[in-house]
Amino acid sequence: MLEEPVRILIAAAICWLNFVTVDLIFKLPEKGGVIGATAIAEQVEATGGNKNGGFMMGNIVSSPDASAGTLLAACGVYCSGLFGGLFAAVLVYIGNRICYDPGYAGTTGCLTATLIVYGAVQSGWFAASDFIAGMVIAILTIQGISSMYASRLIGRLWRIRSRFIRAGRP
Repeated sequence: MLEEPVRILIAAAICWLNFVTVDLIFKLPEKGGVIGATAIAEQVEATGGNKNGGFMMGNIVSSPDASAGTLLAACGVYCSGLFGGLFAAVLVYIGNRICYDPGYAGTTGCLTATLIVYGAVQSGWFAASDFIAGMVIAILTIQGISSMYASRLIGRLWRIRSRFIRAGRP
């Protein structure tokens, strides 16, 4: 088994890729999907950030998305293994419906994270707690350090995704 700080950093990278990929697939940077997301996007843009990145950040704050799903999946697997992660997905689904969230990014992120975390724990290389700490770090990189730079990164990823889709690729 790797040293704990290394495991946490690897888990953070895996979690970041999981939740950003799921959120991009579900078009969180496209527009404000829930109340409050547009207001956050406009504020991020007013401070020099990217509006599409602001939409994703606003959607993250306003409703359980793949980042919340990933964190809850790691907590569920930590507490009760595979069934804990699946139960977390049910809770995220209910949270999305309470917020009138029209999408399923949170539930999908929770399910994919459950499989990732459970598989990593079963491999013997990671502990579920590594993914809890890693997901906190991953969320911090998008929501906590710099909204301007994080929104610009998300905006770039959104443009890449949009070009990829427009080019006729799935």
